[in-house]
Amino acid sequence: MRAYVLTRYGGAGAMEFRDVPEPQPGPGDVRIRVAAAGLNPVDCKIRDGDLRPINRLRLPVVAGCELSGTVDAVGPGPNRFAVGDRVYARVEKHKLGAFAELVCVAQELVARMPSSIDFAAAAGLPLAGLTALQALRDELAVGPGTRLFIAGGAGGVGTLAIQLAKHWGAEVTTTASPRGEALVRRLGADRVIDYTREDFSLMLRNFDAVLDLVGGTVLKDSFSILRPGGRVVSIAGVPEAHTATEDLGAPPWITAAFTLMSRGIRRRARRAEASYRYLFMHPSGDDLRVLASLVDGGQLRPVVDSTYPFARIAEAFAALEQGHAKGKIAVTLGP
Repeated sequence: MRAYVLTRYGGAGAMEFRDVPEPQPGPGDVRIRVAAAGLNPVDCKIRDGDLRPINRLRLPVVAGCELSGTVDAVGPGPNRFAVGDRVYARVEKHKLGAFAELVCVAQELVARMPSSIDFAAAAGLPLAGLTALQALRDELAVGPGTRLFIAGGAGGVGTLAIQLAKHWGAEVTTTASPRGEALVRRLGADRVIDYTREDFSLMLRNFDAVLDLVGGTVLKDSFSILRPGGRVVSIAGVPEAHTATEDLGAPPWITAAFTLMSRGIRRRARRAEASYRYLFMHPSGDDLRVLASLVDGGQLRPVVDSTYPFARIAEAFAALEQGHAKGKIAVTLGP
């Protein structure tokens, strides 16, 4: 079968098309004929070797983190899926495999895709959707009346986070460029800060929670807008000890390294009387079912920036790395 394979760690040339053997489903697995796959910044981090200390892959490996498609076969033993089911998944972090014609995934990480959207939209939902859901629900406890600031609202995670937060009754302020303002307002943002000419840290105060999708100076400045007891969750900042223990189950040396790396940002959090958490989302079929229900109920709408045929996946990655996508980029396989 045809697959896009990570052959070594490096830049864009580290991935290439190869013919690889078809995977065979083991006990509890489903084999999915991939219709579409989503692209994510984490794919670039994996390719560049940035995540080697926490996710050592045996190269070469078929790349790709998320997909939609049709169940092609099921492994031995009880299985909640049948051949022909339309499904989507965020694959195992240590296996990858979404950029291929076929992939085997443990059934507990798979869910039936929303019936109201197409394969391309469904393929771009798992990673960003699980990240937004787990950050807002599990870490920030967003609910009615929460004053939430989302740094970077027009990207893949941001467009879903705005909708989820509004569905749960939060007051949402976000940043966007003039090009993205109409999109985030349409998704429900109550206030939009134009990051190209405005400084949110001089304009906002007394927020309950921050979801940081940008990192760097934006993350550092986020603590200045919080009330005492406020919380910051980042997916673009510096990992800390909880990241190692809760998200990764990492050995003690990783925990120690993250503790040292995050010393500065944790100091900022203490001065602001706030908490800080760096989140690695975890794959979950149960949470994908929650997202599918919200999509089919009309409370959540995936935003697709663009789609490319699988043969042009290198172009799709180039577009992703330019950093201007509004929503998700996906590649489609088959007719």
